[in-house]
Amino acid sequence: MSGFAPHLAWIDSQRERMVRLVTEWANINSGSQHPAGLERCARAILPELEQLGATITSEQGVIVASKRPEAPVRVLLGIHYDTVYGPDDPFQRVTRTDENTLNGPGVADAKGGIVVMLTALEALERSPYAGRIGWDLFLNPDEELGSPGSSPQIARLASGKTAGLLFEPCLPDGALVSERKGSGNFSVTITGRSAHAGRDPQNGRNAIHALAEFVVAVSGWTDLDRGVSVNVGAIEGGGPVNVVPDRASCRFNVRVRTSEQQHEIERRLTQLGEDLNGREGHSLRFEGGFTAPPKPLDPRTLRLLETVRECGRQLGLPIDWRPSGGVCDGNRLAAAGLPTVDTLGPRGGELHSPREYLLLDSLTERAKLAALLLMKLANGA
Repeated sequence: MSGFAPHLAWIDSQRERMVRLVTEWANINSGSQHPAGLERCARAILPELEQLGATITSEQGVIVASKRPEAPVRVLLGIHYDTVYGPDDPFQRVTRTDENTLNGPGVADAKGGIVVMLTALEALERSPYAGRIGWDLFLNPDEELGSPGSSPQIARLASGKTAGLLFEPCLPDGALVSERKGSGNFSVTITGRSAHAGRDPQNGRNAIHALAEFVVAVSGWTDLDRGVSVNVGAIEGGGPVNVVPDRASCRFNVRVRTSEQQHEIERRLTQLGEDLNGREGHSLRFEGGFTAPPKPLDPRTLRLLETVRECGRQLGLPIDWRPSGGVCDGNRLAAAGLPTVDTLGPRGGELHSPREYLLLDSLTERAKLAALLLMKLANGA
């Protein structure tokens, strides 16, 4: 630790700058479906990124920076700059609720993570270890939507890397996320046949009734002991109650712990669709799929987590980890073959709500942790 300490000590002097940057960036609305706000946020971040001396490109809102691509050890770092708060959301401004707490849209998820990542990289670049490690970095504008546009670029960037480091917020107690469930978003539309509900209901084919059967069936696949859950989040259909409804639809989310469970759900959905399509007068149409594959705790990821734990021990930070049902780009990096730690960002909580908060002392704390990890990877860890 003694050789790394002077280069980590510099991070302590950056606390107020880090707080200022989080505040400025979180005060820019960068909702996933607000292009103008996303562009303003990207422009605000770029000057800080340019200080690292990397080659910077941008494609479809994804900012990519690269430095020392010829180095023998190469890592991929990343985090998103979009949030779930659109321009019409009443939650728009950052407030300081006490000496150590910021409340604001995206302060933890993930404007704070961007600041931690860039500060850690700056500490690395100021150290003598920088020349031994190359890095690529991405900032994507669509993670809160499931990274539909940026996933192919992320997969390409993962090629040839030693490790993936993402800066989603850690858990409120400082623990990291080890494994993550896979997630799929689906919609189904059932078409039936309209008819007069009183005079000739026998001629109708009730789409809502068929959809109700479908919802009961898929909800029955929930098995929390196995880590499988199905959540039907929206249902639409029908009209006047004296008309047999000929159309109904629903949207639902599925979470699974393993790839085998993912394939099992996909098979079940196919079979259920075939059964309903086999009924006279009914048709069923599916859309969607699994956008985030499961992220298991494999031996290489466990080794990387243990390296982070050792970094924490040297910094006086107890580091633990546990599974999460949430998904992020860490699922996609793991699917691309990278051992990945995806919660190197600051401590905070109440994400995706107007109570979202960031603990300010964790900005320098987590930047030191990430910087030490990078220096150790550069030094052969």
